[in-house]
Amino acid sequence: MMADAIAEGLRLQSLAVDTVHDGYAALQRLAVNDYDVLILDRDLPVVHGDDVCRAVVAEGGTVRVLMLTAAGELDDRVRGLALGADDYLPKPFAFAELVARVRALGRRARPAAPPVLERAGIRLDTSRREVFRDGHYVAVSRKEFAVLEELLRAGGAVVSTEELLERAWDEHTDPFTNVVRTTVMTLRRKLGPPAVVRTVTGVGYQIP
Repeated sequence: MMADAIAEGLRLQSLAVDTVHDGYAALQRLAVNDYDVLILDRDLPVVHGDDVCRAVVAEGGTVRVLMLTAAGELDDRVRGLALGADDYLPKPFAFAELVARVRALGRRARPAAPPVLERAGIRLDTSRREVFRDGHYVAVSRKEFAVLEELLRAGGAVVSTEELLERAWDEHTDPFTNVVRTTVMTLRRKLGPPAVVRTVTGVGYQIP
């Protein structure tokens, strides 16, 4: 129940989230998907969270580990960090703090980007979750915001449909769906003319 509640809350923050409920499933998912942040409950069944953390660190990838535990004593936190976790949050916790820690770890997992992204007359404030076009506020949905953020982060490069699906949606999204195309069309309409999001046929989208 906690995992599902956390996932839904993070999706409301325009983050793509996958959820599993045991350590073995987590290791399987980590082997095939490239994640920015792993929120890891220390007391997982099947494979303990400590062992999952050790495996992630040994792999040497870029995923950052935020460990959750019911134990809040200093010694427990030290042990968790000694395993290689990047951050540690005892339960119960304030959800706003979890979000802030996830975003901070996400910035470390990916190339640094400024808190305000600007290009082609578009201004996107990642902290305030606001979008402006030529100084005028534009109301966008969570998915539209996530797609626009990825396009702006690319700095003019083309972002493939697959990359947008991975970054803005979760694993349950049908890879053959037209949800990306539909979201981009709606985003173009909201941003107004002249269109700034360009379709690169057979490749993806860009803001040149």
